[in-house]
Amino acid sequence: MIAFISGGARSGKSTHAEALARRWQAERGGARYYLATARRSDDGEWQARIDRHRQARGEGWITLEEPVDLVAALERVEPGSTLLLDCLTLWASQLLYFSDFDEAQGVAMIERLLVEARRRDVALVIVSNDVNEGMPPEDAEVWRYLAFLQRAHRLVAQEADEVIQVKAGLSQVWKRRDEERS
Repeated sequence: MIAFISGGARSGKSTHAEALARRWQAERGGARYYLATARRSDDGEWQARIDRHRQARGEGWITLEEPVDLVAALERVEPGSTLLLDCLTLWASQLLYFSDFDEAQGVAMIERLLVEARRRDVALVIVSNDVNEGMPPEDAEVWRYLAFLQRAHRLVAQEADEVIQVKAGLSQVWKRRDEERS
């Protein structure tokens, strides 16, 4: 099972994703993993935010930190487990600006992540920010980032069994797998 959960900054999307991951893990068994794509930082405010998120999640999570190579992180997850990836927005910036990967390799990585999650029977919950709700940016580099992230979002949404958008803590289901076709 794959779910894609998006929403604006501090919309409640991570809380919703965590609840879904807990539910799936309770139904399926196996371990429950949290894949953090944020890099550790000397920035006290950023580190405090990471620490608050970790504390709010509570116990029962195995935390993996991998800012770029999502497939390598997935390989560390036990088959039959549940994995929450938070978030594609940070991952895209890490991939484009702090790695040797390019957009095509990033798209291939997402494709492989989705295939491998299904092959290994890992229930995957992917979180990302809705960042392109307004007018297109004039800055070419911002446009490059948004275009890449949009492509990743479309790919994940197409392959996901569930697509959910969260606004002000309320969720809107845009796609849910057909139980009879599964």
